[in-house]
Amino acid sequence: MPEVLINGPAGRLEGRYTHGKLANAPVALLLHPHPQHGGTMSNKIVFTLYQAFTKRGYSALRFNFRGVGRSQGAYDKGEGELADAAAALDWLQTYNPNASLCWIAGVSFGSWIGMQLLMRRPEIDGFITVSPPANMFDFSFLAPCPSSGLIVHGDKDELVPNAAVQKLVNKLSHQKDIRIDHRVVPGANHFFLNRTDELAREVDDYLDRALGNPLAAVAE
Repeated sequence: MPEVLINGPAGRLEGRYTHGKLANAPVALLLHPHPQHGGTMSNKIVFTLYQAFTKRGYSALRFNFRGVGRSQGAYDKGEGELADAAAALDWLQTYNPNASLCWIAGVSFGSWIGMQLLMRRPEIDGFITVSPPANMFDFSFLAPCPSSGLIVHGDKDELVPNAAVQKLVNKLSHQKDIRIDHRVVPGANHFFLNRTDELAREVDDYLDRALGNPLAAVAE
């Protein structure tokens, strides 16, 4: 899991990267929670998602948004962070020009950034969004949502009411040819404290179904 430095719009971005073994290994980009509320690429949910992809042979990248850790720059209310995510995806694609698939996964604030990137980058095939802050940020740009994906949150989320997430799920689920798998983890709060194992099982099950090849030969 080597450290990498990426040239971002506001300077260096600090990341961790695992390169897939296959020449056409799929890629995944992982986005962390809010920079001003302790969010970093070392967040336990981000790491759980990272492992879900790397054990399936993906080339996976997680990184710190501007102003977090050793990443240069300062928080930019989402606009700059979206530019950071785009630069990180560019970097990932540069090192994986023949990637067979491209996925994006985000946690809380990172899910909001990830879904915006999804709208701008047609090469993204699928998404995972964990604890989407549907009551705090505007998700109306998802009209229509271009890809199917997983939305998962906890029924004890103290920051985002279940109703707000359900409203988002309902909106996306009504779009033609888009399949939203919505899962609720009992007892989990916004950051899945003591519930990351349950989250990992839900993500693994979803990816097995979506990809059709549960932990196949890519791990050998």
